[in-house]
Amino acid sequence: MATPGGVGGVMGFDYPETRRDDTAETLHGTRIEDPYRWLEDPDSEETRAWVKAQNEVSREHLDALVSRPWFHERLSAYVSRPRAGTPDKLGERYVVTRNDGTLEQDQLYVADTLDELRAGGRLLLDPNEFSEDGTSSLFDRTASRDGALLAYLVSDGGSDWTSVRLLPLDGSEPAEPFETLTNVKFSSATWLPDRSFLYLHYEVDGTGTGTDAAALPGGRLRLHRVGTPQSDDELVLEFPENPRIGVTPELSHDGRYVVVNIHEGTSEKNRLWVYPVEVDRGRASLGKPLKVVDDVYAVFDFVRIDGDRLYLRTDHEAPLGKVVSVDLGSFDPAGLSTEDVVPETDGALWAAQGAGDEILTIHLVDAQPRITRFALDGSDRGVVPVDAGTVVAVNAEAGDPEVFIGTASVSSPLTSYRLDLADGRVEEVTGLEQGSSTWTAPEVVTERRRAASLDGTEIPYFLFRHSDLALDMPRPTLLYGYGGFNIPILNHFRPTFSAWLAAGGVLAVANLRGGSEYGAEWHDAGRLREKQNVFDDFAAIADHLVEQGVTTREQLALHGGSNGGLLVGAVITQRPDIAAVALPSVGVMDMLRFHLFTIGAAWIADYGSPEDPEEFAVLREYSPLHNIADGTSYPATLVLTGDHDDRVVPAHSFKFTAALQRAQVGAAPVLARIETSTGHALGKPARVIANETADLLAFAAEHTGLTPD
Repeated sequence: MATPGGVGGVMGFDYPETRRDDTAETLHGTRIEDPYRWLEDPDSEETRAWVKAQNEVSREHLDALVSRPWFHERLSAYVSRPRAGTPDKLGERYVVTRNDGTLEQDQLYVADTLDELRAGGRLLLDPNEFSEDGTSSLFDRTASRDGALLAYLVSDGGSDWTSVRLLPLDGSEPAEPFETLTNVKFSSATWLPDRSFLYLHYEVDGTGTGTDAAALPGGRLRLHRVGTPQSDDELVLEFPENPRIGVTPELSHDGRYVVVNIHEGTSEKNRLWVYPVEVDRGRASLGKPLKVVDDVYAVFDFVRIDGDRLYLRTDHEAPLGKVVSVDLGSFDPAGLSTEDVVPETDGALWAAQGAGDEILTIHLVDAQPRITRFALDGSDRGVVPVDAGTVVAVNAEAGDPEVFIGTASVSSPLTSYRLDLADGRVEEVTGLEQGSSTWTAPEVVTERRRAASLDGTEIPYFLFRHSDLALDMPRPTLLYGYGGFNIPILNHFRPTFSAWLAAGGVLAVANLRGGSEYGAEWHDAGRLREKQNVFDDFAAIADHLVEQGVTTREQLALHGGSNGGLLVGAVITQRPDIAAVALPSVGVMDMLRFHLFTIGAAWIADYGSPEDPEEFAVLREYSPLHNIADGTSYPATLVLTGDHDDRVVPAHSFKFTAALQRAQVGAAPVLARIETSTGHALGKPARVIANETADLLAFAAEHTGLTPD
């Protein structure tokens, strides 16, 4: 049954009926109505019927859009181009992901030399064989220390849940896995010097899109010995008193230590324990840990170990970040003593990694990456001369002078380089892809601009346009943002960006507070009680684009995913007239219940807790779902989600769509595009990427007046 116009339907546009009930609760003295809570059950027949009905309505509108064939052709050419990833090494072997353009998932090839890899190598893993529909993907892979075994992790349907599978590396044909471990999440296989490895295991059924937080207790760090049942795996570390604690182990390149990062949720601040590795008659075990950092007050990320000297990236007394060292041989548990190795500079230290006998750092200088080599005594060995809008890979290992670097930009999906630390030579790696492509990236002009936010803070952003496009008149413009979780948003490639620019649109990419573009203080200024700054920043850039004549309100589209979906939802509910189009993807829309779904409680570090009265008040103030006002004219909105998203569960988007459809007046549509058998973003098949992005851009073009050239 469709509703006819007014509340529940816009003039000339009918939506499927969404049942409302009288569900409500009182939180901290405030009555909160939740009439669409039934949509939180993704597997109920009623929810499935709702999803089907929403997709039918959306499909009818999207298929009729004039520009969709153009965008689909452009994006199909992109996903069907022959391509290869940045090379990496598994022990002494070389590997690369490769796709001839006909496959849903990239394959993994291996060879003994880089030249052999260029010549083709041999197929090691084919993720297209993981499932019949191509929605299972390769999440990660690591080799045993002796190079004989491969542990690879598989995600089904885009889920965060993975299984660990083992196979030999020395065969001439793709081999079947001889062991499989299940109920693994947010983990890699960290091999010890023998044939055993560490991984993070959860004592729950690792399937489905369940929304019960109790179904995800804290992960347990376990040790698996190849050839033994998973049920016999040794428990190394757990924190049953706090299920939000996660652990990430790394083995030093000399095999002498395992360094464990202990963090709560998504917080960057962490504890750091160092376990000595003890090997007795070929069997590795972990000794008593040195609790190098056991109070949570700053970031301490592992970089490398040289002898007994531990190198760490930290923001302690250095909000832009620095690298320090700790002498494990003389470590005193009573107090941490560090020495500066790479001091704080005027650029934010994004990453630091051991490579050969050096440390490679990536500093962000006005949100633009610079890779620098440092000796272990801190002496500067120079900047690595690579062209980078962003850095997507630094495949390096302490003790190995051969480094592979992957870079990208809005106009380039990937450029790979080989760096030889022994002689300092840098060369572009070519010839890894097989075949030719009909797709070409648009030539792009890049500018840096700044807008003043509500509190006067200058907020930088990138402004991109096709080299043939003049800014002599307002143009349809796509504004993208994220603003959270200490994640920097740089000059990076997305098929969405490339196709929009090729069509003649203008693109703005925001460097909002909440990210790490300018260090810890920039991050802190956009989280918890300061989260509203992020929305103000995004709105300020939208206003600046209009004021500068780049675009108009009627030509502006807002886009973001995940935390960026929250961003778009919050901004349009606070400023409904700010733009013509809203494109929130897999967004966190219910800020009063996010912590009750799967891994949602981990985000309390950035958002705050709805269980805390003061933080509840902040969350209630901007929660997109709870700030939709009936009888309001909202932008044309396309809400995107996946029915298997077990990170930001689809209930966020479902409830937001239902409420916004009911509230909307005027002619602008509010639609939900719900992909089936995919998750948050992980491992999406090529055809899904092309179809989803074509829908998104055609919708934006239709409602901003963009006609592809």
